[in-house]
Amino acid sequence: MFVDEMKMIIQAGSGGNGCMSFRREKYVPKGGPDGGDGGKGGDIIFEGHAEVNSLTRLRQRQHYRGERGEHGKGKDMHGRNGLPCIVKVPMGTIVRNAETGEFLTEILENGQRVVIQKGGRGGKGNARFSTATNRVPRYSEDGQVVEPISIRLELKLIADVALVGFPNSGKSTLISRISSASPKVDEYEFTTLHPNLGVVTYDDFKSFLVADIPGLIEGAAEGRGLGIKFLRHIERTRVLLHLLDGATPHGSLVQEFETIREEVKKFNANMLDRHFAVAVNKMDSLFSQDDLKEISRFCRENQIPIFQISAVTGKGLDTMVPELGHLVEASRPAPTTIEITQSEEPSQRNHFLNEV
Repeated sequence: MFVDEMKMIIQAGSGGNGCMSFRREKYVPKGGPDGGDGGKGGDIIFEGHAEVNSLTRLRQRQHYRGERGEHGKGKDMHGRNGLPCIVKVPMGTIVRNAETGEFLTEILENGQRVVIQKGGRGGKGNARFSTATNRVPRYSEDGQVVEPISIRLELKLIADVALVGFPNSGKSTLISRISSASPKVDEYEFTTLHPNLGVVTYDDFKSFLVADIPGLIEGAAEGRGLGIKFLRHIERTRVLLHLLDGATPHGSLVQEFETIREEVKKFNANMLDRHFAVAVNKMDSLFSQDDLKEISRFCRENQIPIFQISAVTGKGLDTMVPELGHLVEASRPAPTTIEITQSEEPSQRNHFLNEV
């Protein structure tokens, strides 16, 4: 089951308590305070992971906790820091406070780590309070207590190309032909109930990521059909491929194209600035040559790339796929030089333990 929204409760580890202790050593007549500090609590860390494309696995748990810091001990022994709780999330995950709706962060890159909640500070042992006028402090400090908070996760898939179109226009069949994705394919409308992702290769070694979005209908931006639930998944795509059904008399293909564009515009007008193309599908059983001529003329006048394909037979796919790849390349930002500075890396132990 595809899950793109969920709530969870997180609680970073509380800090360990400081220790109140005094030295008892042979040949040391006065002794002195030697209580160690408590350890810091474990953080709650979200990490972007390329192999995770849904929140389904995270939904199996409701509470995520960091480890509590160890209490301080005598002989100036500080408590061990608590292990962080590292939660692997799909790229494109937005984190909000579930109660206030406040935006907290978003995970956009593979391997990106963000501390969602910091662990509590460890308490100071009585050795830290020793002064010239107070040589035997009989008190220590408790560790900082961290309260649980409720957060909401929203997933916006990050794909290079999004397939948009009316229900039953052949989007699932197309993604199954040009990639290794295996979505459900059938003859009835709204067969696709959740987005599907697939990797498409072209020019021997290049590739791009394509997303099959559930079918849109007129009024999707106002909540009709399934479109409103999944329209947000195309907000981060670089190229929109409008798939038109050439075999079913929905009316004019130009009208069908403009209907889809209008729904996208109502949802987010900025998306009209993206690269987009048109593919007339089911050319093996074309309903009207006049409609094909009309949409071809419309695209030519508006300088819109158009492809005539059949997802079932594979006709035209060898031409369309490389052209989509070139559109994706043109839409990618120019590479920038990033100065790498030395940063503190998590210990090997923390990296492998307490991950979810």
